[in-house]
Amino acid sequence: MKRKEFLKNGAILLSLGSVLNGCSKENAVMASSGEAAADAGTACNTTPSEVAGPYEIDLIKNSTIYRSDIREDRTGLPLDLRLQVNEVNANCAPIKNARVDIWHCDKDGYYSGFVNDGYLGAIDNSGKTFLRGIQLTNKNGIVDFATIFPGWYPSRITHIHLEIFINNVSVKTAQIAFPDKINRKVYSSPDYLGHGQNTTVLRNIDDPVFKDSLANELCTIDKASPTGIKASFVLGI
Repeated sequence: MKRKEFLKNGAILLSLGSVLNGCSKENAVMASSGEAAADAGTACNTTPSEVAGPYEIDLIKNSTIYRSDIREDRTGLPLDLRLQVNEVNANCAPIKNARVDIWHCDKDGYYSGFVNDGYLGAIDNSGKTFLRGIQLTNKNGIVDFATIFPGWYPSRITHIHLEIFINNVSVKTAQIAFPDKINRKVYSSPDYLGHGQNTTVLRNIDDPVFKDSLANELCTIDKASPTGIKASFVLGI
């Protein structure tokens, strides 16, 4: 990489880290777009139930999917995502051994396991399992996933899908969003410039899934740097 290009990309990433750190300090402020505070998902509230979407796959019988690192060969801005599962009607006590399924698209908006149409054309990802994982919560109701910041596809804002099982029974299907400012800055960073900004859904509040329940579906940005993001979300069952 040429020195000029290196310095340019470094400046973009430093700007990204600065913005993300700023977003993590805005927890008590309502954004002008109608977006809720960034720590809304940590409150002791029941997480809204949402559709699983067209890209759900039950991989319970695939032992390789029980993992914390779900990236496989996908590249993008690293995202460390911590999820905590709590029982709302028991004073938000953590739920141990809850099965947490997670899945989302790659930086270009494509899911594993399906033939996807997107800005790169039709891509057959049948049989692939990138950006999908299953874990059981620990005694504190927590699971940690190492992944990448998701991309976007037409008609949807950036999101991650989740499904929670207790004793092999599905008790919650949910989706979580990221602050609008973070979405915009990530999509201006080098790894995401190919697809660019989401011009189909500009803000979380405009998304058909999140527009009526965003306050309880927005993750917390706990830490950020030019090399990655740490985010968390509490699922109230």
